[in-house]
Amino acid sequence: MQQDKLIEELQSGNEKAFSRIYELYSQSTYGIIFGIIKDASVSEEVLQDVFIKIWNNASSYNPEKGRFFTWVLNIARNASIDKIRSKDFKNKKLNLKSDIFVDILESKSNFFGSIDAIGLQKYIDILGPTCRKLIDLLFFQGFTQKETSEELQMPLGTVKTKNRVCIDKLRAKVL
Repeated sequence: MQQDKLIEELQSGNEKAFSRIYELYSQSTYGIIFGIIKDASVSEEVLQDVFIKIWNNASSYNPEKGRFFTWVLNIARNASIDKIRSKDFKNKKLNLKSDIFVDILESKSNFFGSIDAIGLQKYIDILGPTCRKLIDLLFFQGFTQKETSEELQMPLGTVKTKNRVCIDKLRAKVL
């Protein structure tokens, strides 16, 4: 089934179309979620929440505003960030053993595995190191602009400006 037709079927409430969308997008969506959350069971829960949101909000997707895959990834990214900012998630992380915490810190550098999972590697490679680091922190690790500013020891206004410039560069390469 052609993607546009599949999306139309999803928007009209077709459960088979939804199942096919899940088959096509769940693995890459899970990759994005796990890249932010770093916890398999929580990532699976968020994945299910994301696809419920896709089902419930399918009619809000507008192809004139962007690709369907981008829409799905934005839902996944936002749901992941909401989860890691939730009080319940933060309290759970406070109870981690130190060896698990070390693994999480070490896995933060898995930027290239995350971007390759959604096919952006070739575009990200074109960008400079500052842009790669900003995109990693803001979009793949779920940092806020303020947290990114602190992490990179860069003024918040500079982070905002550089982020906008980097996204414009990336957009020009992808589109």
